Amino acid sequence: MDYGIRHATAADADALVRMHTLAHEQCYAAQLPAAFFEARRANILERVERRRPHLDSTEPRIIAMDASGEILGFADAGPGRDADRPRELELYSLYTLTRVYGSGLGAALLRAAIGDSPAYLWVLEDNPRARAFYAKHGFQPDGERKLLPADWYELPEIRLVRPVE
Repeated sequence: MDYGIRHATAADADALVRMHTLAHEQCYAAQLPAAFFEARRANILERVERRRPHLDSTEPRIIAMDASGEILGFADAGPGRDADRPRELELYSLYTLTRVYGSGLGAALLRAAIGDSPAYLWVLEDNPRARAFYAKHGFQPDGERKLLPADWYELPEIRLVRPVE
């Protein structure tokens, strides 16, 4: 599969939010009710406006696009947000559409966002595909666990950490 990777800009906000919404539907359909996804689709325009300033950053806000310009995936990272952060760098998110699973795009986005740096991230506890992907790239659970907010149905997340080499 051919794709290009570049830093996102505020002009990408609409396409990125729409891709992110679809990616959530594709990867969390078993964990969240249909009402969750309906609510996400209903507030796309509001989420686009919230995303614009986030994309106007020097921190990694990486998107992958196909030859037609469709966003296939994204990753973003920056300073760790946890008070007890185990590393200075946090991978905030990494998503791809299911049609590119297994293509190497996820690994390319991970490299573009954080390289080989020591880092940490949070992942749904009940997301074996993502957990296997991150384990393949050196991330392991550190024993920390938390619940997402009520609008995410308090799904449990675990923290994964990639050690210093």
